[in-house]
Amino acid sequence: LLLCFALAGSSYAFAVNQPHQRVTTFAPRSAATTAISMSSGGAEAPPPELKPPPALYQGAVAAGAAKAAAPFGKIFKLGIVAGCHIAFGAYLAISIGGACPGLAQTNPGLQKIVLGAFGLPFGLIMTLVSGAELFTGNTALVTAAKQEGKIGTGALIKNWSASYLGNFVGSLIMAYLAFQSGTLGAAPGAVNIATAKCSLTWGAAFTRGILCNWLVCMAVYMASGCSSMIGKMTAVWFPISAFVALGLDHSVANMFIIPLGMLRGAEITIGQFFAKNLIPVTLGNIVGGALCVMLPYGTTFGNWFSKKEE
Repeated sequence: LLLCFALAGSSYAFAVNQPHQRVTTFAPRSAATTAISMSSGGAEAPPPELKPPPALYQGAVAAGAAKAAAPFGKIFKLGIVAGCHIAFGAYLAISIGGACPGLAQTNPGLQKIVLGAFGLPFGLIMTLVSGAELFTGNTALVTAAKQEGKIGTGALIKNWSASYLGNFVGSLIMAYLAFQSGTLGAAPGAVNIATAKCSLTWGAAFTRGILCNWLVCMAVYMASGCSSMIGKMTAVWFPISAFVALGLDHSVANMFIIPLGMLRGAEITIGQFFAKNLIPVTLGNIVGGALCVMLPYGTTFGNWFSKKEE
């Protein structure tokens, strides 16, 4: 009985009264007919949720070529934006995960997960969706375009230098604003994190930079092949939260974290900031993005190191 009422209700809900019209029944079209219709101006099929690996690589090469073709000033301005976005993510991470000293003592694993999950993932999502220029991601995408012959060495240097300088400016602006805001109160998180980062050996900082940007560029690479917002967010969240929880080092995030710690009283000199952290981490980030991420895909789906036909 309930089924009858349901069927009756649904039939009524979708019924349209159109008097004096004939009801025409259309037979289902074959696949060939559908293909002909689409090729002659019909509606196009929606893009796949995730590109297959070869198309994913080619899309990354195209993205890198487009980034490198932009003028220095445009890359620099979008680099400032990306620096601010990543700084916002680090700011949130310090405010939440960095403000759990009790949890860090009783359950350090959980505290690391909290530190990674809340903060930097949303900073990278803002960067990717808005089209900002992030140096660490460009070490993978623009390198791929260079190795495929789409751009020259000069364009690669232009992109890397403009995005790096822009990221640095945006990070410093955000460090000053976060310090002036007073939202961190007396919490020692920023000072402790900055001090720990500048206490690493050169080799440890370099290695952490490699491992960090391996994950960051995988996030950028996977997100570039997703057609939906939820797909991009998923591709970003897992690798980025993982690198933070693992205690790895991201040069652009450190451009915000360490100056903020210095403003809040960390006993770190400018020379120590560069020599003990930023320089080795930056070099490690380049290795992680260009070699660990793009080299395998470039030699598999692309034409890295292949001889050009004369």
